[in-house]
Amino acid sequence: MTSKPKIIVLDDDPTGSQTVHSCLLLMKWDVATLRLGLADPSPIFFVLTNTRAMTPERALATMQQVCQNLKQAIEAEGIQDFLVVSRSDSTLRGHYPVETDAIAAVLGSFDAHFLTPAFFEGGRFTRDSIHYLVINGVPTPVHETEFARDSVFGYQHSYLPDYVEEKTQGRITADQVERFLLADIRAGVLPRLMQLHDNQCGVVDAETQIDLNQFAADVLTASSQGKRFLFRSAASLLTALAALPPQPVAPEAMARYTRNGQPGAIIVGSHVRKTTEQLEELLKTEGIEAIEVDVVHLLEDSAAQRSQLLQQTLNRVRTAHRAGKTPVVFTSRQELTFENVQTRLDFGVAVSTLLMDIVQGLPTDIGFLISKGGITSNDTLSTGLALTAARLLGQILPGVSAVRTPTDHPQFPDLPVVLFPGNVGDQMALAAVYQRLSSKG
Repeated sequence: MTSKPKIIVLDDDPTGSQTVHSCLLLMKWDVATLRLGLADPSPIFFVLTNTRAMTPERALATMQQVCQNLKQAIEAEGIQDFLVVSRSDSTLRGHYPVETDAIAAVLGSFDAHFLTPAFFEGGRFTRDSIHYLVINGVPTPVHETEFARDSVFGYQHSYLPDYVEEKTQGRITADQVERFLLADIRAGVLPRLMQLHDNQCGVVDAETQIDLNQFAADVLTASSQGKRFLFRSAASLLTALAALPPQPVAPEAMARYTRNGQPGAIIVGSHVRKTTEQLEELLKTEGIEAIEVDVVHLLEDSAAQRSQLLQQTLNRVRTAHRAGKTPVVFTSRQELTFENVQTRLDFGVAVSTLLMDIVQGLPTDIGFLISKGGITSNDTLSTGLALTAARLLGQILPGVSAVRTPTDHPQFPDLPVVLFPGNVGDQMALAAVYQRLSSKG
């Protein structure tokens, strides 16, 4: 193979880079910014669309715009060979098939699109076309987990052909889905890949990174022979496609990025059970100051009350920082119910707006920032820190990315920022990241 294709990842929240390093994450998708990604020497780059936080209609419009701009940018850069990955959640939540349909409509025609949801760092694998999540050591079909009951992205099937039929509302039936089983992958699937056409849907088994490395090698060979593929994928396939060397600074040495040995700040937006457990452990750790923000009334509160809540929180943050502590700002944990999806999304926006105002008001000399939760992390980069692009440093824990703001950032230059997905890591993981950045790990 002469040259490898450029890997373009359209990420529906900012955590899909959780298995790679040294590449660009783009927070905007105008043609000029996309050209930055295409021209960058790294084989892979990410466009953070944040569509998982949107309604299906808005997600569709966003993807169409991204792809139209991408088409122009690819042409302008003279890129011949590229792969498109619609990166989404390894627990099957997200706008499928809305996003892959939009990509195919604008950037098509593809010979196939593949569902590859395995994410080994997070304990997700696929066997016999059934997608599993390891919970306390027990492989559990994902439809039996809390993620399948998500009020926006719920689903009833872990058997991926049935999931495809459910999500496409029967447009693609289960028996039309090409199944790539473990035995197939391990024997090599190049001849099968060469036969695919007309955006055929395929689902891919993988139990280990080696399985996806083998699949990716066959994909790259088929791609070099003119086949065009699209992926709806979690993060582990990206490791295989990009085939990067080890990251420059090892995860346990990342305190060297902390600015001036200063205490940091931690923002926790995610509400999944795993985050709450991790938060409880973090709050027992030395050097931490707990700051709970009661968000229950955000939808009905007046602007004046909201402003007061913001001021009180920032005063507590600054007091903690002056005392040499790392403030942990977290939203109240009680489970809220909403009368409809729109109200839930509106509430999410109200919470995020408040959290981002807090990020913008943080002391400018903090040593590091940890953002817990996918949507929270996206908002931290694009709104809180107002970034167009950031360079990925690598992973501080398996599945947990660290980026750094540019040297010319007006408020927080060269700040290491950890993007910590809600549903990744064991109970001690959040405390471990804090300790690593505080040189206490």
